[in-house]
Amino acid sequence: MAKQMTQLELLRELQPVAEENLNRHLGLSKEWHPHDYIPWSEGKNFAAMGGVDWSPEQSNLTTVAKAAMVTNLLTEDNLPSYHRELAENFTMDSAWGTWVGRWTAEENRHGIAMRDYLVVTRSVDPVALERARMEHMTVGVSSPPMEGNNLLHGLAYVTFQELATRVSHRNTGIACNDPIADKLLARIAADENLHMIFYRNLCAAAIELSPDQAVKSITDIVMNFQMPGLNQPNFRRNAVLIAKYGIYDLRQHLDEVLMPVLRKWKIFERTDLGAEGEQARTTLAEYLDDMGKQAARFEESRDRALARDRDRQVAV
Repeated sequence: MAKQMTQLELLRELQPVAEENLNRHLGLSKEWHPHDYIPWSEGKNFAAMGGVDWSPEQSNLTTVAKAAMVTNLLTEDNLPSYHRELAENFTMDSAWGTWVGRWTAEENRHGIAMRDYLVVTRSVDPVALERARMEHMTVGVSSPPMEGNNLLHGLAYVTFQELATRVSHRNTGIACNDPIADKLLARIAADENLHMIFYRNLCAAAIELSPDQAVKSITDIVMNFQMPGLNQPNFRRNAVLIAKYGIYDLRQHLDEVLMPVLRKWKIFERTDLGAEGEQARTTLAEYLDDMGKQAARFEESRDRALARDRDRQVAV
């Protein structure tokens, strides 16, 4: 059986890859400014400044778009937790530390822009939004407990999570039916894609270093994957709406997030796995097959529910 690499060994061996991909990211990322994406002329004072406080009729967003925007924003808000997790996994030394700082700064920009948009356009209740932010950040997030939680688990998780976030932001922008929101969230989704590529490349290099260990960690993450917004107020209600209306559902998670990355890593084509890796890969294949069946059942159920909704609207 191949020797298991320690966290320190992995960090040392992957450091040149981290540096190379940091430089790649800095060369590809484009500078942008949140204030350029906000319709400031739509803004009005709230009651504390002599204006009028928020009321539901002021929002031009549908219930689904509001649920998706708030879920995405609160997810971005929990940045201190994510920064801590990355710093503990990667260390703050050399290119690892530079990446953690750069990634944190870019992600913070997303929350700034989304909150400015929602408050200026009065799309959601700002008091409820702030209370939810306080509650969610106080609870924070941490990696799901699993045996041997390590750097490889972390790299696999953030690869899938960044891609999932890109899909969710992009579809949320479309659901808002507002060209300003669409442009803003497309810009944020482009950042998330570059972040995903950084992590995907690091994980690919880790697979080459320790195939069995890496495939086992990837399988663990796929089977225990949770979106980082899980601890948000009303998360389950909002997640049902988001899935029902096609912003982010199990089929998208499988077809647009998991499978493209697994294909890129050539997980099911590798010939360098030992017994542990082969067992993990078999488990992964069975899990993905079952997920496909679950996705099909969900789609059938959703189609029936949406048809009933349309029938009720026609009857009214």
